Amino acid sequence: MTTAPTPLRIDIISDVMCPWCIIGYRQLAQALEATDTPHEIHWHPFELNPDMPPEGQDGAEHIAEKYGATPEQSAQNRVQMTELGDSLGFEFRFTDGFRMHNTFDSHQLLHWADQQGRMHDLKQALFSAHFTDKRDLSDQQVLADIAAETGLNRAEALAVLQDQRFAAQVREAEGFWVQQGIQGVPAVVFDRQHLVTGAQGVENYSNILQQLAGMKG
Repeated sequence: MTTAPTPLRIDIISDVMCPWCIIGYRQLAQALEATDTPHEIHWHPFELNPDMPPEGQDGAEHIAEKYGATPEQSAQNRVQMTELGDSLGFEFRFTDGFRMHNTFDSHQLLHWADQQGRMHDLKQALFSAHFTDKRDLSDQQVLADIAAETGLNRAEALAVLQDQRFAAQVREAEGFWVQQGIQGVPAVVFDRQHLVTGAQGVENYSNILQQLAGMKG
């Protein structure tokens, strides 16, 4: 009797404000399917903009301020991301007035969802809510709605956010990854030891998975 292979542990450090995080995840998911790799994914919190005010900031203004991008460069990047998203089955809707938001509450809600085995589903829903539907992820009522749409209890979700019961755990988790040297996302750790940063593309992820399988074989 043959035993099933041990699933590959994949830790993904990301923020739902990060377009390259959903692009990178979708690329990785395609590579996992193409290579038929047994795996388990664990999501971890990272805030791209921990000092973002509650009201958020205009997206183009934020990119110009943080990265020094010109309006033309921002527009070009958005076209590139939109095309990549289309190729991966994810819709980016970048429009004038597209806003960035503080995500500390989002990470707390994800921590809560993880206790019910629903973190992955909620994570995907938050990416879509922000980038496709342009919903305000700094609004606790909106977050509770998204939780309910994902099959979680809305009243409990709202209570979790209002009393900030997981604030300390999220801060601790964020601090852990920063201490590990993570300065940008997406950051993917394979098998607790192989760090890969940035959205690598389906082909590169497939090569990485094949190399890891060879090392285990």
